[in-house]
Amino acid sequence: MSDSPIFTPLKLPNGAVLPNRICKAAMEENLSAPCQVPGKDLFRLYAAWAKGGVGLVLTGNVMISPAAMTGPGGVVLEAGSDLTPFRDWARAAKPEGGHLWMQINHPGRQTFEALGEQAVAPSAIRVDLGQHSKLLAQPRALQDAEIRTLIARFANTAALAEQAGFTGVQIHAAHGYLISQFLSPLVNQRTDDWGGSRENRARFLLEAVKAVRAKVSHGFCVSVKLNSADFQKGGFSLEDAKWVTQQLNPLGVDLLELSGGNYESPAMQGQTDDSSTSKREAYFIDFAREIAAEASMPIMVTGGIYRKATAEAALVRTGTATGVEVLGIGRAMSYVTDLPNQWRAGRMTEVVMPEVTWKNKTMAGLATMAVIKRQLSFLAAGKRPRMGVSPFVSIIRDQMKTGKLTKRYKAWRAGAKASR
Repeated sequence: MSDSPIFTPLKLPNGAVLPNRICKAAMEENLSAPCQVPGKDLFRLYAAWAKGGVGLVLTGNVMISPAAMTGPGGVVLEAGSDLTPFRDWARAAKPEGGHLWMQINHPGRQTFEALGEQAVAPSAIRVDLGQHSKLLAQPRALQDAEIRTLIARFANTAALAEQAGFTGVQIHAAHGYLISQFLSPLVNQRTDDWGGSRENRARFLLEAVKAVRAKVSHGFCVSVKLNSADFQKGGFSLEDAKWVTQQLNPLGVDLLELSGGNYESPAMQGQTDDSSTSKREAYFIDFAREIAAEASMPIMVTGGIYRKATAEAALVRTGTATGVEVLGIGRAMSYVTDLPNQWRAGRMTEVVMPEVTWKNKTMAGLATMAVIKRQLSFLAAGKRPRMGVSPFVSIIRDQMKTGKLTKRYKAWRAGAKASR
């Protein structure tokens, strides 16, 4: 048995216990079965992670609305959904003695134009990707009643996740998705109760957490994923993140995951539009330590953890600095699905990750995601990951696959509308 701090249990505020400090972090899979439900590909993929020694498995995005997708191969869970495939997913994906949480999300303005849906956002401000901006849809501003309906959808999806056998949910309020858009003074230019002041911009998130907590049992875990910063001048800042954390403290949040960035500034991939933020391993740990000082719930940090030594250092309190309690590992576990077991046995201390170093940050971000999704596809097919895949080839293959999935998604949506 390893005496590493990585493998010590953690008791969460609601009494649930994580058997160790490693979480398989959320990644975009785009591997749903027809009708946007989990199927054999996701079962096989998650079964590999469940057997790999993690204390917590966190799913990729599960969408609260069929009209709002981060990609055409995403999973949707809403009122009226057949829970059978979700129960099958939960059985395959839950680690023995550990936890399985569903990440629930709405993309807001980060919705691809090709999907043919009307994007919505706090304000009618399109994502700025330069020459690639038209890849994403022009959003319209949400009305007050629509905002309240979306908050109810978050709560309903959480309740359904509990019924399906998941042990918790994570509300995604980072990476430039809808709740993150409400938090951002750059994107949220509303003048009503949902915009303007920091209190108003945080209202969507805080109301969503309250609604979810009220719909699920006490023993069901509720987590939030929050940006430590957007890394955009004038955007959501570290000070904002500290303040939001203080507001979350009394709301029954069991774990706060900290990341950063969005589609315009993909800090979650080690790239930002802020030149003062350097690309480095475990690039959010310093921010997480500062935010942890304001938090009553445990803190999880995700982003760039590939080495056991880095993971252990993040968990150790140094001087007056507050430690991080849970480590989210995503990309490294797309190459080594049993990384925690390897670390426990002392067989592998580092995962060497391929990097996409293209100058165009938007294309580099898309290529990085394409390479990872290709690895996930290998795993979902029961194959081994491949280290030397070409980013260029991966992005072309991803575009071709996305085109096919888009046709499937649009046919499904048309059929659903016709049956109403």
